[in-house]
Amino acid sequence: MTERRKIIIDTDPGQDDAAALMLAFASPDEVEILGICTVAGNVPLKLTSRNARIICELCNRTDISVYEGADRPIKRQLVTAEHVHGKTGLDGAVLDEPTMKVMPQHAVDFIIETLRREPEGSVTLCTLGPLTNIGMALTKAPDIAPRIRELVLMGGGFFEGGNITPAAEFNIYVDPQAADIVFRAGIPLIMMPLDVTHQLMTTKARVSRLAAIGSRPAMVMVDWLAFFERFDEEKYGSDGGPLHDPTVIAYLLKPELFSGRHCNVEIETQSELTVGMTVVDWWRVSKRAPNTRVMRHVDADGFFDLLIERFARL
Repeated sequence: MTERRKIIIDTDPGQDDAAALMLAFASPDEVEILGICTVAGNVPLKLTSRNARIICELCNRTDISVYEGADRPIKRQLVTAEHVHGKTGLDGAVLDEPTMKVMPQHAVDFIIETLRREPEGSVTLCTLGPLTNIGMALTKAPDIAPRIRELVLMGGGFFEGGNITPAAEFNIYVDPQAADIVFRAGIPLIMMPLDVTHQLMTTKARVSRLAAIGSRPAMVMVDWLAFFERFDEEKYGSDGGPLHDPTVIAYLLKPELFSGRHCNVEIETQSELTVGMTVVDWWRVSKRAPNTRVMRHVDADGFFDLLIERFARL
């Protein structure tokens, strides 16, 4: 039995964010969700907040508080991804509008207050979208950095390159300034780049196992994935699309599914050509101190076995 980890999930839902949230909801023995923070990313903030609450209600988890965060990046104009996720961010299934309310407190203040209140080194931050809220919290309250146990993020790419530009992965590209703050903060970082997520394809065989569960959350996820996959199938010519964000939660549940190495990672914030690039010193040529555990490989079958087993509990 592993210990139960206290986590804050910072997210911009998205169908793959929904899969990550649902994986966390289905794993109460391993993770205690202190709150869900929303950020502008895949779609604007009002929609990411709506979507987070829809997912909570779908899984009967209205006991979890949702806090709204930043509606735009620290310095840049907001870039969104409706071309991938649809105009709502959760296209593919029609669900009722949420009735649960967002909390009155701003997500940045919730993050700061929670990290100051909880014992030092006890809270893990799980980031599934742009790092704006975390960057703002660290700027406003630098004292919280040493209190964070770990920050596990879906973001970046190295051998795979980028997915929004040739060099940049979407989450980092949306707010490279925030990512730069986070990567320089001295926090233990675990990075789930495209190099890992592109190994996790929602093949027809895997999706049919999910559909066989037959529950409402599972069937809604099947519909969401059918919509979400179409973009990647067209782009990569693949059977299914990569499932990015659940890697963050899967790592907390079964870290042995993943392998990588400790490297220095810096964020490009200046160059128009490569802005948002995660410059990973995989071969340790720069002599810069390692600051991030960069994952490179994943046991894809083990990952989907975990996902499907947990979805059956919802």
